[in-house]
Amino acid sequence: MQSTQNLYDVVAYPRLAFSDTHPDRLATMAILHGLTPAPVGHCRVLEVACNEGANLIPMAYAIPGSEFVGFDLAHAPIERGQQRIRDLGLKNIRIFAADMLEVGPELGEFDYIVAHGFYSWVPAPVRERLLEMCSELLAPNGIAFVSYNALPGGFVRDCIRQIMLYRVNGPEHLEERTREAFELTHFLLASRPEDDAYRQLMEKHLKKMGEHSAPSTFHDELSEAFYSLSFAEFMQHAQGHGLQYLSEAALPPPNDPYYREEIRAAIETVAPGDLIAQEQMLDFARARKFRQTLLCRADRSVRRDYPPEVFRRLLLASQAKSAPGDTPGAMIFTLPGDIKMEVNHPGVIRLMDELERAWPRALSLEELEPRLAGTGLFFDASGATLLMRIAAAKFVELHAWRPEFPARIPERPRVSASSRQEVGAGTQAATLLHSMVRLDDEVAQKFFLLLDGTRDRGALLQALKAEFPGIPAADLETQLQPSLEYFYRAGFIEA
Repeated sequence: MQSTQNLYDVVAYPRLAFSDTHPDRLATMAILHGLTPAPVGHCRVLEVACNEGANLIPMAYAIPGSEFVGFDLAHAPIERGQQRIRDLGLKNIRIFAADMLEVGPELGEFDYIVAHGFYSWVPAPVRERLLEMCSELLAPNGIAFVSYNALPGGFVRDCIRQIMLYRVNGPEHLEERTREAFELTHFLLASRPEDDAYRQLMEKHLKKMGEHSAPSTFHDELSEAFYSLSFAEFMQHAQGHGLQYLSEAALPPPNDPYYREEIRAAIETVAPGDLIAQEQMLDFARARKFRQTLLCRADRSVRRDYPPEVFRRLLLASQAKSAPGDTPGAMIFTLPGDIKMEVNHPGVIRLMDELERAWPRALSLEELEPRLAGTGLFFDASGATLLMRIAAAKFVELHAWRPEFPARIPERPRVSASSRQEVGAGTQAATLLHSMVRLDDEVAQKFFLLLDGTRDRGALLQALKAEFPGIPAADLETQLQPSLEYFYRAGFIEA
C-alpha cells in the first residue's frame, strides 16, 4: 500500500467532485428504502482516501451546518487541500494525512462514510480495515458508500490494463507512455477482424478510457493494486462486518434488465427471495464493471418497494427544458445531452413545467400538490410508480436537501467562493449541486471570477471590456445575460 498510495504525491489525481457520494444522494436512497438517515444539513461525513479534498471541500462549503472529515495516506494532496480550506476560511472541515490502519474510534461516529475509488485499489488488509471501520464508526442510521470494480465486466478492464502495463510501469514520461500504451492496444486489437466480438468489446471500453487524462488512467487502470470481485463476494465481506445491502447510489437506468419482467421472473425462480443472488445474476446480464454500493447496519429494516409516503420526505427537481411535442397536447422535455422525453399526461406536463420554472431549486410535494390540482396526477401508489419511472430516466431528480439558491439571478450575482477558487486554478469547478462543470473558454473563466457579489451588470460589462479590449463591446454585452443564466442553471449562483 505504501508505494501505491505515495504515487499520489508524485502524480496528482485530477480534482473532481462526485455527485453520487454527496450525503444528499445517500440520504435520498436511504429514505426511499424506508430508513431515517441524519438530516443532510446537520450531519457528520467521513471520506476515506480523500486526496486533496476536491470532493469534500465543496460539500463543506455548501452545507455549513454539517461537519466533514477526510484523510489520505499521501501528504502532498492533503497539504494542497488544507491550503484551500484555509483560503476559504472553512471551519466545518478537517483533512489530514494518515495511514488507514492507524486511525479509528478517535474520529468519532459518522452519519455518512464515503470510500470512492479505494476498495479495489488497495491490498486485502486495507480492504478489511475499511469495512471494519465502517462497522466501528457508522451511526445507527448511518450509510456507507463503497465503490469497486465489479465482475464480470471488470475482466475487460483488466485485459486492457495488462496490455497497457507493458508500456506504462511508473510515473516517468507519463503522458508519452500512456499515449504509446493506447496505440499499442489499438494496434493489437486491429489484428482481429472488425466484426470480432472481442475486438468490439475491448475497443468500446478503450474509447471511454481515452476520454480520461493520463494521471487518471495511471491511478485508475494502471495502479499497483487492482482488484475486481463479484457483487456477491463484496456483500459476503460486508455482511461479515455486520453490514447489509441498501442499494446502489443511483437508480437503475430505464433500459436496465432490472425492469424486464421476464428476467425478474427467471431470477426469482432460480433464487427465490435471495436479493444478493438476484443482484448478482442481474450483474451477469449487465456485464457490470463498476458498482457504487450503499451499506447500512444489518439490524436496520430496509424496504424494497417505494411506498407513496416516502415521497413526502423528499424534494423534486428537474433541469429539463420544455418544447411543444409532435402530437397535439404533448410536450417534449429535454435534458442536457439532448436526452428527450415526450409526455401527453396533463399531470406530468404540469409537474415538469413547475419543476422547470423552479430549477435549480427543488420543491416538496406540499408545494407541488396545489399546483397540480385538477390534472389527474395523484401521489398515490400509481402516482409513485410513475414518479419512480421518471426519476429512473433522470427527468426528475429526488433530493433530501436543497441548497440556498436565489429565486432569480440577483442584481449583484455571486458564484460560490469554492467554485471561484477552483476556476482560478483550473478549468473545472463543482457547483452547489455537487456536479462538475468545465469552463474552457478564457472569457467565460474571467467572467466567472468576476461574479463575487460586488458588481452589477454594468460593472461586470465594464470589467470585461477592460480585460478583453480586442473583443467588440457589443459581443461582450450580448453574451452577458446568457452567461449569467447558464451559471444560474448550473447551480453556481448563491442566494
